[in-house]
Amino acid sequence: MADDLWLFDGFNVLHAGPWEDVRELRDALASFVALRGAQGVVVFDGVGDEGTFGPLEVRYAEHADQELERLAADNRAKRAVTLVSSDNVVRGTAGQGVRWVTSQNFLRELAPAGDDARVEPERPHGLSGRLDDETAAKLERLRRGES
Repeated sequence: MADDLWLFDGFNVLHAGPWEDVRELRDALASFVALRGAQGVVVFDGVGDEGTFGPLEVRYAEHADQELERLAADNRAKRAVTLVSSDNVVRGTAGQGVRWVTSQNFLRELAPAGDDARVEPERPHGLSGRLDDETAAKLERLRRGES
């Protein structure tokens, strides 16, 4: 929808995906929002080349998380806002009325059909996300009372 706003945690999405550099990510995100008739803002930590690329604005900030939080808060009452980041701090402070999508889940949406092989499955957050499959299976058996 034309009023939709997509906010992207730049380096978070970059490191979750297959892109070699910021320009490749920028082009992919610009195409993504353009195909949806939406607007987008990708915010990176630090300094770099800012600009507008079709419906996508590229920004750099000393603290990207704070800039994303501000953009979400400023826009959530007037339009549908989706924040793409796997950073739980950003998720928690973006506020109600903001749709949150992890970077991994977004990559599945972004990948062309049949191209999910490039996207690593997202591990659950918390302790279960840090366990290897064998250890997780043993703990599950213990939880169920099986030996």
